[in-house]
Amino acid sequence: MISNLLLVAGVGVASVALRSFQHPIFTRLGTLGIFVTSFLAGWLLGGSIAMGIALALSWLFLPWLEILTRIRRMRLPVDRVIESRRPPTRTEFPNLSEVSQEIEESGFEYIDDLGWDHDATKNYYRVFEHPGKRLQAAICLSEQEDLAFFYITVTARTSDGRTISTWNYPFSYGLKLEPKTKIQRFLAPGPFRSLLASQEQFLDREGYRREELVLVPHETLIATLQSDMLGQITHNVDAGLLQRVEDNRVRYTPKGMFFLWFQFLRDLLRLS
Repeated sequence: MISNLLLVAGVGVASVALRSFQHPIFTRLGTLGIFVTSFLAGWLLGGSIAMGIALALSWLFLPWLEILTRIRRMRLPVDRVIESRRPPTRTEFPNLSEVSQEIEESGFEYIDDLGWDHDATKNYYRVFEHPGKRLQAAICLSEQEDLAFFYITVTARTSDGRTISTWNYPFSYGLKLEPKTKIQRFLAPGPFRSLLASQEQFLDREGYRREELVLVPHETLIATLQSDMLGQITHNVDAGLLQRVEDNRVRYTPKGMFFLWFQFLRDLLRLS
């Protein structure tokens, strides 16, 4: 019994360690190890192969606990009111100054500190632009009830309204992208210049030349971002993932809940 317990614990620790490497191969091996750990726990400790299979498969359905409780009740505003705001304190966002300096050392210029809130969620953006490359960068901090994380995005815009972005958003995105929007997820650890290089390679692969790119005028930045968000919500309503409800808000439909579940599975397997 003790040897079985040590085996299960050892496989579990190794699996978590592999996922911490943030490399696609190690991450997938770590994910497989988590399933194996659950199976071994049910088989060796529970004494049943059927229990092992059930425990392993339970990871695939675990998100439904949150989907059917918190997300099913969640109401999102259709219109997001973005405004200039003070930056968070060092206690609230310890990495802000260091990340900002790294972006500015890559040739970007600071534009503004922006934010928008809804219910218990707070969102903060620090926006930069690179006039020579015609690119926009943003440091984004999202604070929810019991979770806070930040990510960086580099965006290019074309004169006909298309956006091409690279970001290191830590989760699979919970909405369907508009046809005019393309986002590349950058999962590799590294400095900002690596993310910037990945965005430039993305633009090359998609066939965009620098001459086709445009920068958003500073005086219309907030209006442009609000229009982007409204377009995203409208697209997902049209796609059947969201449904309009009272007080100019939307909620996830059953189709949208299944979309979130599939996004979780992609994130678990790191296929995106």
